[in-house]
Amino acid sequence: MIEKLRFYIDGQWVDPVEPRTMDVINPATEEVYGRISLGSAADVDIAVAAAARAFETFSQSTREERMELLQSILDVFARRHDEVAEAIMDEMGAPWGLARDAQAASGPQHIKAALNALSKFEFEERHGTTMMVKEAIGVCGLITPWNWPMNQIAVKVAPALAAGCTMILKPSEIAPFDAIIFAEILDEAGVPAGVFNLINGDGAGVGSAISGHPDIAMVSFTGSTRAGVLVAQNAAPTVKRIAQELGGKSANILLDDADFQKAVAAGAGDMFENTGQSCDAPSRMLVPRDRMEEAAAIAAGVAADTKVGNPREEGTAVGPLVSELQWNKVQDLIQKGIDEGATLTAGGTGRPEGLDKGYYVKPTVFANVSNEMTIAREEIFGPVLSIIPYEDEDDAVRIANDTPYGLSGYVSSSDLDRARRVASKMRTGMVHINGAWLDSAAPFGGYKQSGNGREWGAHGIDEFLEVKSVYGYEKRNK
Repeated sequence: MIEKLRFYIDGQWVDPVEPRTMDVINPATEEVYGRISLGSAADVDIAVAAAARAFETFSQSTREERMELLQSILDVFARRHDEVAEAIMDEMGAPWGLARDAQAASGPQHIKAALNALSKFEFEERHGTTMMVKEAIGVCGLITPWNWPMNQIAVKVAPALAAGCTMILKPSEIAPFDAIIFAEILDEAGVPAGVFNLINGDGAGVGSAISGHPDIAMVSFTGSTRAGVLVAQNAAPTVKRIAQELGGKSANILLDDADFQKAVAAGAGDMFENTGQSCDAPSRMLVPRDRMEEAAAIAAGVAADTKVGNPREEGTAVGPLVSELQWNKVQDLIQKGIDEGATLTAGGTGRPEGLDKGYYVKPTVFANVSNEMTIAREEIFGPVLSIIPYEDEDDAVRIANDTPYGLSGYVSSSDLDRARRVASKMRTGMVHINGAWLDSAAPFGGYKQSGNGREWGAHGIDEFLEVKSVYGYEKRNK
């Protein structure tokens, strides 16, 4: 049993103001394997006061000092990388390879990206006699999810440090232990007291206290669109900046000249990765109507060959969903797809054969899906692929954009110019052409109800800065 009942505030591990604990469940076993404390508004007040004091000096630190600090964090993280991976595997069910090589590895990846961006970031720009200066915005509240826990912590903490901000992190109470290790890493790396603070808690007890706090200048939130709306509403009276990375229902357009075997198999595999619990997952695969049967057969084959099982077992590709609540939601939506007439070609409701314990779900493929069906409209957040037919290129773009979300998009074609043309018409913050992977130096974020603002690289640093115009900075020439 892991017990981590203290919070990291002002450079110290401290007891909560009001003792209240919560069990942490291992989704692979459905058993309690850890316990944390849940914080309150009183804890947030103490942390904000510490962060405000620290801001006076940290905001005046030099670029070089902050670069040295980020490098120190990288050095300590390298020694504790596998501990972070093991925590993620146990708290949210990521298979060991994914936990080590993608989930935990995303931490140093984004710290390096912030360090590189900081090394050449332009904090000052002169226009005539006026100097425009970018300055740290102030005390920031960071609220992160459970699905890519270290990734989302790093893409907020690293640029906030690079900008000279101080912060209070509320990680997901469902997956808290990797965040606690991260706090230990920052402490060992020499982050000054009060610059980084961590309070565990739920949305009602800590999240709302952060988003509504008058002394917090900015909130960076990642989570569901529903929760993002509540954060924005709670923050509105204090007119603070809100940066949000929310839900998605990304379209994966396979044009008629694409390598179908390769593109369908890759799209299905990407959908099943991380048990489908990724906001930018390619959950809607759009194929020419006359190739529906072919695409469905290929995707069903991928589903059948995907090993679901204990994250600790070698060869496991898909672990459990994160919680019983999430498992029930995904089961209901799979049943909804069946009830609304989509063709089930792989998977379905219930646990995979041989797995009678743990929040496991079958990799599921639906063919002949209409874009009006529930499974095409709602973010399922499970390994469920919907294959939707289209008539021509214009129809594919229309269907892709027919969603309240706009996080990511995908397009495959043997003609790069054609793929670029389609990409330019997709109303999303990101588009992947022919399976191109993410770029940690490029901005990550979405249109419409997928959020506002951008993370990663230089754009991530910009989110934590205010712009000041200093008039008369230079004497006017006579």
